[in-house]
Amino acid sequence: MFSFYIARRYLFARKSRNTINIISIISVCGVALATMALVVTLSVFNGFRDMVASFFTAFDPELKVTLAEGKVLASDDAALQKLRRYESIEVYTEVMEDQALIVGKERQWVVSIKGVEDNFQQQADIDGILYGDGEFVLHADVLDYGIMGIRLAQQLGLGTAYEGGLPIYAPRRGERVNMGNPMASFNHDELYSPGVVFAVNQSQYDAHYILTSIAFARRLFDRQGMVSAVELRLKPGVKLSRAKSEIRELLGDRFLVQDRYEQQEDTFRIMQVEKLIAYLFLSFILLVACFNIIGSLSMLMIDKKADVQTLRALGANDRQTSQIFMLEGWLISGFGAAIGIVLGLLLCWLQIEFGFIKLGNSEGAFIVDAYPVSVHATDILLIFATVLAAGFLAVWLPVRRMTRDL
Repeated sequence: MFSFYIARRYLFARKSRNTINIISIISVCGVALATMALVVTLSVFNGFRDMVASFFTAFDPELKVTLAEGKVLASDDAALQKLRRYESIEVYTEVMEDQALIVGKERQWVVSIKGVEDNFQQQADIDGILYGDGEFVLHADVLDYGIMGIRLAQQLGLGTAYEGGLPIYAPRRGERVNMGNPMASFNHDELYSPGVVFAVNQSQYDAHYILTSIAFARRLFDRQGMVSAVELRLKPGVKLSRAKSEIRELLGDRFLVQDRYEQQEDTFRIMQVEKLIAYLFLSFILLVACFNIIGSLSMLMIDKKADVQTLRALGANDRQTSQIFMLEGWLISGFGAAIGIVLGLLLCWLQIEFGFIKLGNSEGAFIVDAYPVSVHATDILLIFATVLAAGFLAVWLPVRRMTRDL
């Protein structure tokens, strides 16, 4: 308390040399600017991450269950029957997904056929990503419908609706290709347009996926009574992490249970690495800014040399005197951190409310017009701890050495 009291007095007291005050202010400003840059940059990365996650939310389930090894399993598997009885599940959707060949107007394309049950509309927020004059329907009495991604429709030269049946081909299981008549080695069926397409704003879905009924997919891929995945929607109020852990324990090691972030692990890992690199670079700049504090402390120690001698005469040892100036440096970095965090949060709020920093000059050229921002409390705590650590590293050794020379 003694060292802190003296350090606080030195920080706010007017110095005999005005230069010391100026250098101290510059040191605080340098730390504040670097801190503000950290807050804004990490919040922008969070904004992009949350925006991408919102796109996947409309298509990806809360939890997805697949085999750890293998491709398909029977829908009446004992483990899946136990899963059906799990009380926290609101919607249980069987899925059959595989690749097939689609033939459009003089164009061919390899696509992912995703066959789902009729309750898929309750599973995903599909209505919010549909475009066209039709409606979401998977099958009628004798017809199977295919809802394709908007970019896939463009690549095939089709609109939101197409006339007639769209031919779909899939290799027959366990058969070698008949070179004399290759098409005889493929299952063939047709999908009809319900008058809508979907747009997730992610190429992996919009350019490659067709949604249809699970009966059609099973028939096309020779997988009667089989599933490739089970998609789950939990009841309101159920904690996702707890439910995921309980389902993993229920099913055992044969199965993978993935939340939305794990289903898109590669995408979010890349974004996390980019955020980490930005954090490291800005932290280095912050560390350089903290070294400015050494100049301020050096001049302060010279200015207060007589005070140090008086304190030593009153019984203060070298450790206590060095603590005074180290605490002085930490207070400077602490005030800089507080000011920088406040300014950073203010800028983030202004961007969220008014979006004054645009992604481009043309409105509508991007998915969002302004840089997205999302402030996470964990990032703010990390930034504050980083500033304090940088301040400690910057002043600890120099102050200890300079104190001995007083």
